[in-house]
Amino acid sequence: MTRIMFIDPITRIEGHLALRAEVDENTGKVKEAWTVAAMFRGFEVFLRGRAPPDAIHITSRICGVCGSSHANASKIANDMALGAVPEPLGVLLRNMAEGMTDHTYDHPLILNMLGGPDYSEVIVSRLTPSIWDEAAKTKAEFSDIHGFSTIADIMRGLNPLQGDIYVKTIKYQRIAREAGVLIYGRHSHPSTLIPGGISTDLTNAQYLLIEYAYRLAKLTAWAKYLVAVWNDLANFFNENGYLEQGKTYESPILLSAGLFDDPELYSIMGEDYVEIYRNIDKAFEARTIKPGLIINGELVTTKYTEINRSIIEFVESGFYDDWVEKNIETFTETDPLGEKLAWGYGDLYKWHPWNKITLPKPQAIDWASKYTWSTEPRIIWKDGKILPFEVGPIARLWITSLQKSEFGQGNGTLRVTLPRSVVDDLPPGTHEELEFEWKIPKIKASTTIERVRARAFNIALDIYSMWYSLLSALEEIKSGRLKTSRPWKKPTFSLGAGLTEAPRGTVRHWMVVKNYKIANYQIHAPTTNNASPINRKCKGYNERYCRGPFEVSILNSRITEEVPPEEWKGLDFVRAIRSFDPCLACAVHIQVSNRVIKRILIPI
Repeated sequence: MTRIMFIDPITRIEGHLALRAEVDENTGKVKEAWTVAAMFRGFEVFLRGRAPPDAIHITSRICGVCGSSHANASKIANDMALGAVPEPLGVLLRNMAEGMTDHTYDHPLILNMLGGPDYSEVIVSRLTPSIWDEAAKTKAEFSDIHGFSTIADIMRGLNPLQGDIYVKTIKYQRIAREAGVLIYGRHSHPSTLIPGGISTDLTNAQYLLIEYAYRLAKLTAWAKYLVAVWNDLANFFNENGYLEQGKTYESPILLSAGLFDDPELYSIMGEDYVEIYRNIDKAFEARTIKPGLIINGELVTTKYTEINRSIIEFVESGFYDDWVEKNIETFTETDPLGEKLAWGYGDLYKWHPWNKITLPKPQAIDWASKYTWSTEPRIIWKDGKILPFEVGPIARLWITSLQKSEFGQGNGTLRVTLPRSVVDDLPPGTHEELEFEWKIPKIKASTTIERVRARAFNIALDIYSMWYSLLSALEEIKSGRLKTSRPWKKPTFSLGAGLTEAPRGTVRHWMVVKNYKIANYQIHAPTTNNASPINRKCKGYNERYCRGPFEVSILNSRITEEVPPEEWKGLDFVRAIRSFDPCLACAVHIQVSNRVIKRILIPI
């Protein structure tokens, strides 16, 4: 017998996400799944006609959690379109602020407060009591670092409002925000980001950096604590039936823009959009956390320009009209170097974000046709294949691990050493210098648990990168190089593309400028990508999986709740979804049939 489960809302950071799944009651396996982005924002529409710098501050209002990530993507698009790049100190200050707000504050938030309760005593003991019993008997391998003796002790630490890990997260996310605000002026909507630089007051620059370093030292110990906690939890769940739960694509298709710009290479890219675009590949590849695109498990490019040319966007299943069918005039067939968008395949350049026009078309949900406000970003590669793809911390780590970097030799392993850092409310095991290691999962796929593990390890990479930027900034100031910014221009025509990483994945902003006004602006948030619906325009790929990672992860999840089907809450489904960091939970609605709807409050 098939049970239809409708969970609405899975409350998320930018609105609400709903989930519909058809589940076999006998096996607990999913037959079909849909995710619904239930809210239209309209930012792309009301940006048209404004001055380009306005986009930095307007797009940060897309989200109250990762607002600075959108501001940073927009700032890169503005740097390019307006022909201005920062001085080296400006690049470093941008790195330092972006690393704190959003990344170092947000990762622990989803791990410990939003997604963490799914792995807490409150939930595990109630819905999967056999797993709770096993957790009570299992020693924690990294107890010498985090201080918890058993896995059950860690689960107690994640209990909402009362657990030690949960409570500590409230404190440390504030410390990270404070560090970012020293540079941004405020969070989550930075007031100091501008095209070509940053307007932070450096009247007392050394004092500002000392205050930043004080907080970074505390967060260094916090990062060690979290990596140890989540490594223990990940190992436990993988050994207890969760190894393949929530798997996305059988052969990984992953995208990362990379993070933390090189101060020298970024600051010499050029003085107009063509010159900056010509030089951006070299600067892009020098980011500390590496960029790239993986197709079927193989790293196929690390170039900004190739990634940009490869992105197209459809609206087959979204509540939008197709602008191409409306015969709306396109802005460009090529990138600034004259290379064909979409690799010159037919008229697919019309679906590149520089040419996309947002045409909302509200309507009722039709599960066989249009059912969401999300669109369908896809990769078209050089061989003509059109593919869905995944973004997020696991994509960042995987792609970085296949390249030479500060963290490895490109053999699929990352190592990071965090310095000594003493904090009075964290165990002594976090005080010493520690090295952590991450490897491409043995299963060679992105799963619910491996996405969570990757998020925790990503914090350690962020901390390392911020120490590097801080020490470099101190050298700049010591040498008297206090300039941060260069004046931007007011072109009659230009193009901009801003790619960076939010905590939950790659953010992409595209801008067309005419007469110093925004003629077109397009935004791909990470959740736009991961929540993308079914699309039948894939080429060279399994049609069942021609959809975004959310839906694929649900298709590859199985109910593990130890209760009768009529009492299923969808725990495994929301674990899979939350591992991407799109949402938080307060109440769940489950549609059992066309006639009966039960409202079930979940205590998380």
